[in-house]
Amino acid sequence: MEILLYLIAACLTLFGVLGIIDGFYLHIWRYRLYEHVESRFEHLTHTVRTILFPGIVCGLFLFPNVPGFYKAGLLFVLLDICVLAVDAYSEKDSRVFMGGLPRWEYILHLFVNGFHFGAIVLFIGLKFSVEPSGLVAREIDFSTPASQLVHWLAVNILPGAILMAILHIWVSLPGGRVWWQAKRQQITCC
Repeated sequence: MEILLYLIAACLTLFGVLGIIDGFYLHIWRYRLYEHVESRFEHLTHTVRTILFPGIVCGLFLFPNVPGFYKAGLLFVLLDICVLAVDAYSEKDSRVFMGGLPRWEYILHLFVNGFHFGAIVLFIGLKFSVEPSGLVAREIDFSTPASQLVHWLAVNILPGAILMAILHIWVSLPGGRVWWQAKRQQITCC
């Protein structure tokens, strides 16, 4: 059971780092997907996913022993999978303005989503067991170093996840887009 928790921690960490590179640096900062007519739908799907992610973190990694929370977290996961499918389908048309999705970014997307769903699948393996009576949700023991690490990571990922959701929403709005562009131009690196 401890190994599953350490693997969850590794997946959350790698997802967090790669997610910032992809979701913030590439999509918001470098390519400004929210500005291009062709990629606004892709930006919308990313926005929906950033809104769902804090609910996934709370439901699965912060409050997994509260039935309403882990059930809501699992519902957010199902919605996230549906939105991801729509996002992936629309991405080819979305990136016409830049000659298509670069191969290396496609690979980055595979890793980001792999670690994202890896943490979720490992959680499901930790949380549930198949008993003769059916599927049973187990309590997660938060007294072990591994579970405390996962909890600590979730607590520290949550503010960034909320900020990413707010930023995605903000740049979707005309006034937010203008404000962001003005602030962005004040920075001369990257």
